[in-house]
Amino acid sequence: MLKAKTKNISIVLYKPKYAGNVGAVARAAKNMGIGDIVVVGRRDFDDEEMRQRSTHLAADVLDKIQYFDCAEEALGDFNYIVGTTARLGKARGPFLSPRAAADEIADISQKNKVALLFGPEDTGLANDQLRLCNSVVTIPTSREFTSLNLSHAVMILCYEIFAASSPITSTEVTPKLARSQELEGMYGQIKTLLADIGFLNPENPDYWMLHLRRFFTRAGILSREVKIVRGICRQLTWYAHHKKT
Repeated sequence: MLKAKTKNISIVLYKPKYAGNVGAVARAAKNMGIGDIVVVGRRDFDDEEMRQRSTHLAADVLDKIQYFDCAEEALGDFNYIVGTTARLGKARGPFLSPRAAADEIADISQKNKVALLFGPEDTGLANDQLRLCNSVVTIPTSREFTSLNLSHAVMILCYEIFAASSPITSTEVTPKLARSQELEGMYGQIKTLLADIGFLNPENPDYWMLHLRRFFTRAGILSREVKIVRGICRQLTWYAHHKKT
């Protein structure tokens, strides 16, 4: 049984609003053995408030926070991204429970960098951020009160990961997957090609792209396979333009 490799797991906070929540997230992450936090958006949080909420025992987590201006840049080097949302819908799933996601992460984290992506306290993640994710987690709550504090949501998912074990052996673990920035480059190239040959509806080009993203996510595509797909796209683009002339 393999435990999740927490050194390969990071918490990514997309545009958090309150310094206290960032501090509380640092404390929750440290409790569960996760020491890396990435913040997308503002950088001017009140340092004292963050440290009060994190306690001095998690101060080292705050000291290592990395800041980025956009989600694509922040997530570019990760091999597997888990988004979180309370809002359901066909364009946002398929959804996993925290426990099911943790079982997958116990395997994937052995050889891959995993990001746990959380959205702003008031709105959560939008579809533009969820499209960057390999899987999406929703935390079941009472119907009477569905809102979760950011640090509580982080703690629930991190606890499940901390407690999870993968039944696979060390020789069966998921190999190192392509990085997010490699996949986004591939998806952009595929989208351009399919639009060029008239396959995509120009009024809703992301409809088929969503299905293609899900297909490649299920396949678990590797870096060398991304290069093969991009090479095919380049050749098809050349051929399409050649035929037009």
